[in-house]
Amino acid sequence: MLGEVDRRRVQRRTLAVVVLSQVLGGAGLAAGVTVGALLAEDMLGSDSLAGVPTALFTLGSALAAFLVGRFTQRWGRRIGLGVGFAAGGVGAVGVVLAAVGDSVPLLFASLFVYGAGMATNLQARYAGTDLATPARRGTAISVALVSTTLGAVAGPNLVDPLGHLATEIGVPALAGPFLLAAVAYLAAGSTFLALLRPDPLLLARQLNLDPPRSSESGEPAVVPKPERGAYVGATVMVLTQIAMVAIMTMTPVHMRAHHHDLGDVGLVIGIHIGAMYLPSPITGVLVDRVGRLPMAVASGVTLLSAGVTAAIAPGDSLGLLIVALALLGLGWNFGLIVGTALVVDATVPENRARTQGAIDTLIALAGAGGGAMSGVVMSSASYGVLTLAGGVLALLLIPVLMWARPRLTPSFQT
Repeated sequence: MLGEVDRRRVQRRTLAVVVLSQVLGGAGLAAGVTVGALLAEDMLGSDSLAGVPTALFTLGSALAAFLVGRFTQRWGRRIGLGVGFAAGGVGAVGVVLAAVGDSVPLLFASLFVYGAGMATNLQARYAGTDLATPARRGTAISVALVSTTLGAVAGPNLVDPLGHLATEIGVPALAGPFLLAAVAYLAAGSTFLALLRPDPLLLARQLNLDPPRSSESGEPAVVPKPERGAYVGATVMVLTQIAMVAIMTMTPVHMRAHHHDLGDVGLVIGIHIGAMYLPSPITGVLVDRVGRLPMAVASGVTLLSAGVTAAIAPGDSLGLLIVALALLGLGWNFGLIVGTALVVDATVPENRARTQGAIDTLIALAGAGGGAMSGVVMSSASYGVLTLAGGVLALLLIPVLMWARPRLTPSFQT
């Protein structure tokens, strides 16, 4: 059996592989976030359906999260994450072909498959926690998330050059970022398949880290149920996802309506995605040291601030939109790391991957609902109404947490 020194060595290697894959995966997910709505708007000729792409690839990510969780539970992180990224790459290729052929059905089908990359990119954060001690789980999650920053921030800011490249080879400019996504997702999947050895989840199970809780009769539970904290963590992540996706999806459409060019859109979304991931090292330390509850409350307050700022920003104010979308990303960052830590705390290797997959499925479905409704709300009301609604929804975290606090373990209540 591996000793403590060997376990730490494998953990460092696992984090290194996760870092490399997340840099690549971040570049892949940025394509759909930045130009997905704009591509659909161009092909459909209506902004009322501009939220459909986000809904489709988040629905695709919901199915992928479930399947990746099941594959991972049975065969480990290496197979589950490798196959998930590969599917996302295939979907990105399909989007490019749909744009070239002006085929809306192929576009919608490909965006659905492309969502597998988004789901896998998020599930990769769990790989770094399998061998981490409870006191270091927030930090381990943050390593995975911050690694996404390089690719995720670079992607939106490559919209213009990728558009020019796409045009030169006969591809519509808005499909250019999906060329990058195809290469990035396929490379990320290959990284996991080739390098994630030994598999951290299978090793954690073998080492009996976080052993299954025993029943009252003293007999060990074969497949123990997750503790209550997993459901609280899921609630935190679902509410923050709805608020973030709804506002983020319609911001490029709002900006284009006020005559901002693609460079401005790329800048705003790039800063937003940077705020989603770049603060992760600090957030992880705060989650571990300050506590789960205070950081969950901070998430709700920050998302409300984002919604209010976006609502009062004039349509031609690039600066205020940057501030609003940066706050939106930061609030999501707080919520994701807190929620993920709660889920890992409340599970054991025997049920962890399956539970994580199910929860990420709920998160993706929540994002799909937020993305689909965002276009309807904006076209029937306004961007300001949409952003305020998202902020108020996120603030519901606070009463949920106050209700749950007495029912949870003392480690959550700090």
